[in-house]
Amino acid sequence: MAKRIQLLLNQDVRKLGKAGEVVEVAPGYARNYLIPQNIGVRTTPGILKMVEWRKQKEQERLISIKQEAESRKQALQTIGRFTIKKQVGEKDAIFGTVTDREVVEAIQAATNQEIDRRGVTLPEISKTGFYKAQVKLHPEVTAEIEIHVAPL
Repeated sequence: MAKRIQLLLNQDVRKLGKAGEVVEVAPGYARNYLIPQNIGVRTTPGILKMVEWRKQKEQERLISIKQEAESRKQALQTIGRFTIKKQVGEKDAIFGTVTDREVVEAIQAATNQEIDRRGVTLPEISKTGFYKAQVKLHPEVTAEIEIHVAPL
């Protein structure tokens, strides 16, 4: 069985890896295709150190993004309740429905934070009252807020 060669990929290669990853391939594949096409380069101790350094920096960046999401969650839960005014008919039934855009606008008006509307999960709202909604700030961080639907 032939010895495998470690390469650092310069481009994404389907079924092999993404750019910046260190992969092991057959010597002929590396020598005849990956290296001449400048898709990959042979690894050296310096390149391996650089790859580890990049992984560490990326890990630090992801941790800082999660910490920022945690602080935004704290800010939302400190305020806790957001009021949305809707036109009301008989028996406290609202005209239309409360949309995620309205919730995002209420949050932005109160906290001055940009929130992606696709991360807002609302229950079925058809009357005035208090409702719980969830705002996804990060894949691992979700804030629960209270929405007060009030008459105009």
